[in-house]
Amino acid sequence: MQRTCCFDFGNTRLKCALFVNRELQELLVLENDLPETIEKLIHDFKPTKSILASVINHNPEAESILKAHTKFHKLGHNTIGADRLAAVAAAVDLFPNQHNLVISLGTCITYNFVNIQHEFLGGSISPGMQMRFRSMHEYTALLPLVEAENQFPLIGYDTKTNLLSGVILGMSSEIDGIIEAYSLKYDHLNVLLTGGDMSFFTPHLKNKVFADPYLLYKGLYAISEQNNS
Repeated sequence: MQRTCCFDFGNTRLKCALFVNRELQELLVLENDLPETIEKLIHDFKPTKSILASVINHNPEAESILKAHTKFHKLGHNTIGADRLAAVAAAVDLFPNQHNLVISLGTCITYNFVNIQHEFLGGSISPGMQMRFRSMHEYTALLPLVEAENQFPLIGYDTKTNLLSGVILGMSSEIDGIIEAYSLKYDHLNVLLTGGDMSFFTPHLKNKVFADPYLLYKGLYAISEQNNS
C-alpha cells in the first residue's frame, strides 16, 4: 500500500493531504511548518513518498525531514506559482485529451490554461474574494469588512448586501466572461473550478464547470508519481 503526503504551503494556510494509492484519505491544516510538526506527520501517516508546493518562505528544515524519511519531490516554480503548476497537472491527469482552463479561487483568482498538447500557455490573475472585501474596507472611511455569505439578493438593500452582491456576483460575471472568451478561441474547452472560495461562486456561474475542491492535491499526487516512481 503506497502512502503519499502532498503538502501545500499557501499564503493563507499550510495543508497536507494524505493519499493511499490514488485515493485522498485525509486533509489536515497544519499549525506551522516547524520540524516537530512535520516529524509528527511522518510518524502518524508513515508515507513512502512526499511532495511540497510552497508559495511562501517556509522552514527549510521541513524539506530536510521529508528527504530523510520519504521519496521527496519539491515542486519548482521558476515562472509561475507551484500551486498553479499543480492545478494544471491535475487537469491533464484527469482530462488528458482536452483543452483545459483551470480556475482557482483563493487569495487571488488564477486562470490557468493548458492545451490539448499538454502545453501550459499561461493565463491571468485577479484579486480574490477576501482581497476585494478587505480593500473596500481599508481604502474607504465607512465601508465595513463583511464576511462572505451564500444568501444575498441581486439588489442589495443595505451596505452589507450591496458589498456581497457586488463582490460575489461581480466575480461570477468576471469568471463567466473569461470562460466565454476562451471558448471562442478554443473548441471543446473543459473548465475546472477549485479553491477554498469555490462554493460561493458555483451557484452563480452560467457556464458548465467541473468543480473539485481537492484539485490541487490531486495534481500534486500526479506530479509525485511522475517524479518519484
